[in-house]
Amino acid sequence: MRKIIPVYSKNELAAFIDFPHDLYKDDPNYVPELFIAQKDLLTTHPFHKHSVIQPFLVYDGDKITGRIAAILNNNHNSFNKVNDGFFGFFDCINDQETANLLFNTAAGWLKDKGVDQKFIGPVNFSTNEACGLLIQGFDSPPMLMMTYNYPYYAELIEKAGFSKQIDLIGWYWEGGNYDDKSVRLLNALQERLKRSNIIIRKVDLKNFKQETVKLREVYNAAWDQNTGFVPLTDDEFNHLAKDLKLILDPEFCLIAEQEGKIVGFGLALPDFNEVLKKVKRGRLLPFGIFKILLNKSKITGIRIYALGIIEGYRKMGIEACLYGSIIKRYKEKGFTHAEAGWTLENNTLINEAIKAIKGDPRKKYRIYEKAI
Repeated sequence: MRKIIPVYSKNELAAFIDFPHDLYKDDPNYVPELFIAQKDLLTTHPFHKHSVIQPFLVYDGDKITGRIAAILNNNHNSFNKVNDGFFGFFDCINDQETANLLFNTAAGWLKDKGVDQKFIGPVNFSTNEACGLLIQGFDSPPMLMMTYNYPYYAELIEKAGFSKQIDLIGWYWEGGNYDDKSVRLLNALQERLKRSNIIIRKVDLKNFKQETVKLREVYNAAWDQNTGFVPLTDDEFNHLAKDLKLILDPEFCLIAEQEGKIVGFGLALPDFNEVLKKVKRGRLLPFGIFKILLNKSKITGIRIYALGIIEGYRKMGIEACLYGSIIKRYKEKGFTHAEAGWTLENNTLINEAIKAIKGDPRKKYRIYEKAI
């Protein structure tokens, strides 16, 4: 007999976080999320200062068979002048009745909060965090901060009445299989930018707090026209920057600056999922932390996490300089593969630039919607 419960207690929250570990225990491509990070995301993340979520668990007898979180993102609705609700943290056995129970319950909770337009997902909590359902590229583990799921999820979601809102693309390079034109022209491109007083430099970790303030402004300006975008608050961006600082390599965090004004940046991150894959059930203690420390130097891939230029500075060659600089460092440091992602399928400018350096659109993710 199936029943669904709202998650309130500490034990229920732990069960909610742990459910995917059991669901994917036989999947070689599954990467467990760190328990401490998921707990923070669901309880104390700055998102909760302006918005609200409600996780749910489905039980069949005493066995968990599905989970979902209903998400009311007030900042998203205010910024985009809509009244939508979201679902995230969706995981489910291959059972339509269980999936329908999850979606209907989450939709009901959102309706009770006054949502009356669209029901959108999966997003955890917005496009600023992990989002999109994997629909292509199931043959390899996800890169850092990217989603992963069983192929049958798409059918569960579509049979529950959802349709495509937009697709996201993950671009891949293997070894030296990229066009290094931007590397060969890097010096010439940088000299051309210097004539406009634009330089490319590494992030200054000694003044990271001051850098973060400027980078947040660029982040919120560079992506503000993207579908589903919502600006990060100061607290949210600081929280993200603090986490990223723990793993970033300054050689891959590059800033485009004109006379002290940051006009764009590119950030690539070591693929720590290669290490997290070895951390059983996402627990750092007692041995997980040692696995991270021992294996982080063995990471072979990078993910180009973000590359954005503010309006008025696009098509000047800054994008090519950032990509060229990242590719050059990728080659020098001996990485064997890279992924850029995600990009919106309708972002023609950036997608054409990635195609030009032989990016392979190997993975695809979908965000769904339906009327609530």
